[in-house]
Amino acid sequence: MILPRSQVVVRGRGPVPPREVVETVFLVLRRERRRAVISVKFVGRDRMRALHRRYKRVSRTADVLAFTLRGPAGVVVGDIYVCAWVARREARARRIPAREEALRYVIHGVLHVLGYDHPDDGSRVGSPMWKRQERYLAAVR
Repeated sequence: MILPRSQVVVRGRGPVPPREVVETVFLVLRRERRRAVISVKFVGRDRMRALHRRYKRVSRTADVLAFTLRGPAGVVVGDIYVCAWVARREARARRIPAREEALRYVIHGVLHVLGYDHPDDGSRVGSPMWKRQERYLAAVR
């Protein structure tokens, strides 16, 4: 079977131009030596809260949610939802560009789709996944 080329679709309005989101996802896939079909959707606070409640049973707004779907053998298929509202809020609080925070969430989502994970407590920022995420973010800054 011939594996399809990677594909990325971006929907919604966020603090990053769609072209830059696509380039960032391709950078991660290329460096991870993986192929995938990935959808990235920017959503607002209320939509993200509803998604978080429905799929994770948590009644608060998340920054990013990532889902790996079943694809043909050997093909990773994923949906990533990024909360543009949280990205802007966190960026203001950390005094960084909203673009940077949103790209952090995109990269984080891609890594989850590819099978990476991290602890859910404060130690996640020291996890191998987090360090990998920050290396990729540095490459697109």
